[in-house]
Amino acid sequence: MAENLLAGLQAELDERAANGLLRKRRLLETAQTAHIMVDGQQVLSFCSNDYLDLANHPQLITAMQDAVAKSGVGSGASHLITGHHQYHQQLEEVLATFVGLPAALLFSTGYMANLGVVSALVGRGDEIFADRLNHASLNDAAVLSRATLNRYPHNDLVALEGMLKASKVPRKLVMVDAVFSMDGDLAPVPELLTLCEQYNAWLLLDDAHGFGILGKQGRGVLSHFKMASPHIIYMATLGKAVGAFGAFVAGDAVLIEYLLQQARTYIYTTASPPALSATVLAALKIIKQDEARRVHLKQLIDYLKSNLHLKSWQLTESQTAIQPLIVGSNEAALSLSEYLLTLGILVPAIRPPTVPKGTARLRISLSAAHNFDDIKCLIDALRSAEREMA
Repeated sequence: MAENLLAGLQAELDERAANGLLRKRRLLETAQTAHIMVDGQQVLSFCSNDYLDLANHPQLITAMQDAVAKSGVGSGASHLITGHHQYHQQLEEVLATFVGLPAALLFSTGYMANLGVVSALVGRGDEIFADRLNHASLNDAAVLSRATLNRYPHNDLVALEGMLKASKVPRKLVMVDAVFSMDGDLAPVPELLTLCEQYNAWLLLDDAHGFGILGKQGRGVLSHFKMASPHIIYMATLGKAVGAFGAFVAGDAVLIEYLLQQARTYIYTTASPPALSATVLAALKIIKQDEARRVHLKQLIDYLKSNLHLKSWQLTESQTAIQPLIVGSNEAALSLSEYLLTLGILVPAIRPPTVPKGTARLRISLSAAHNFDDIKCLIDALRSAEREMA
């Protein structure tokens, strides 16, 4: 009988492979930076979300080493037992101040944060309104919550308002990526907040790809748009621009206390290692003080967009570090990624269901670790690919 079960799984895997959807892990053999060793090959990488080149920063390494010596390797318990260390508490206070909100709560990952927030705040009889291009964690959170899920076309405020206006439930939640992870564009956050205030809804902003990059001193999308409201639930991750690991949710003090009491992915999991929080504290100091990293990243983005002009494939309108090159079919995206790898350049091919069918792409992620020669190398390689493959 077990053979039949496994045969069914193998058939599904074979179908994925036939459709160009089978994914494989790569083995990283160095620290994360612009030039890495992966699968035994030295490559120029455009894969990392380490946007500010902090993942291997010596000050963060020292901060983690010092903190491990004081706090140990693991937390040993959940936050509500004995796992809530003084490093966790200090980081929550600093993060709340950094994003300009009354309180913050640490989570293990952004995925866990979104699952915890949504399932705690809404349930049967409530409604969720979600952008169709939201991250998978928001989509899964909606399903887990058992609330009615309404999905509106990407950044379509007219459609969203129609849904909100028609809703009769007392508790409504609008949830959206602040920076969309596969398109790199920004959500119309001020307009979304206006609608939420008008129709008395929560606004959950997933700022995973904006925190550390957008706004004054990298304080995120709220600073970028100069916004504040008790309707806002703000989530950001600490493993991208911050260069470490984890996530947090910030908002009104009552909201955060409610999540501490009700968010199951916070309550029923071991607290993250305290040394990670000490490391993030060190990273936040660099993020606040080192504006040159963000300036350099912006210059790299502008250079790529100004100099990469292809007939076969097009960059999107993104002005962020995420620069998708739309290719079309799964097979074409894979072929282009493999061609670049023969030239020593690693750019991932992103395919459905991560992106809509027919929009397979190369997701070019830029980092402050790159220099202009790296970008020129990528541009030259894509031009060569177009000549060889088009």
